[in-house]
Amino acid sequence: MAAEKTVRLEIADQVARITFDRPKHNVFNIDMIEAFNAVLSEVAADRELKCAVIFGAGPSWCAGVDVGDHKPEMVDRMIATFNRSFEIIDTIEIPLMAAVHGACVGGGMEYAIACDVVIASEKAVFGQPEVRLGFLPPYAAIRLPELIGPAKAIEVCTSGRVYPASEARAMGFVSTVAAAEAFEEAVEKRIGAFTASSPLILRLNKRAVKQHYGMPFGKALSSVADLFLNELMKTEDTAEGIASFYEKRKPQWKNR
Repeated sequence: MAAEKTVRLEIADQVARITFDRPKHNVFNIDMIEAFNAVLSEVAADRELKCAVIFGAGPSWCAGVDVGDHKPEMVDRMIATFNRSFEIIDTIEIPLMAAVHGACVGGGMEYAIACDVVIASEKAVFGQPEVRLGFLPPYAAIRLPELIGPAKAIEVCTSGRVYPASEARAMGFVSTVAAAEAFEEAVEKRIGAFTASSPLILRLNKRAVKQHYGMPFGKALSSVADLFLNELMKTEDTAEGIASFYEKRKPQWKNR
C-alpha cells in the first residue's frame, strides 16, 4: 500500500476524521509517520474545523512503530519524524480525539495520549511494552506524568503491562469507555458536543487551558481574564451566543 494511503483524511461538517489504515495492525513505519504528519499539518491549518478524530481501521487502533525502523541506521530519522508528530499536534487549536477500538500500544498509545480526549471501546487495550525490547517510550515519558502522575507513569513505562480500557480510564489516561456495541454512538455523541459550538470559541477555550497550565496562580488568573475580556468578549460569536440565549434560538456561528 502506498504511503499516502496508510493515513486517510476526510473532512465534512467541520470535522476532520483521520484514519490509520496500514494492515494488519496499523504499525507505523517512517513513511506512514510522514504521511500522518502531513495530515496533521493540514488539520492544524484549517481554521474552519471544530474538532478532529483519529480512528484505526482493522482489528487494532495502532500497534506501535515498526521495530525495524529502530535499527541504528534508521533510528535518528525515525525519532525525528516521530517527534515531529507531537510538535504538530501541539499546534492544533481545536479538540483532538482518539477513538480507540482495539490494541493501542507502544507508539500507538503515545499518539493516543497526545490527544485531548481518548474514547475507548471496552475491548481496547493500552500499554507501553517497549521496555521488553530494550527501548523506552520518549513521548509517554513526558506526557504520562501530566496525566497520571510520575509513580503511575513509571509503572506503565517499566512494567510493559497491557491495560484493559477500564483500568486505563481508572488511571486517568482514557476519558471514556463505551460498550463495544455502543462505541460508534459514543464517539459521534462526543463529536456532536464539539460541533454545537463555534470553532473560534473552541480554540479560545483550548488555548485558555494550555496557555495557563503550570503558570503561577496569580499570573494565570490575570492572563486568563485578559483573554476573556480582550479577545473572547470582542468576538462576534460571543455576542451571538448571548443574543441567541435571550432570543431562545440556535446560535448562528460566524467563526469570528
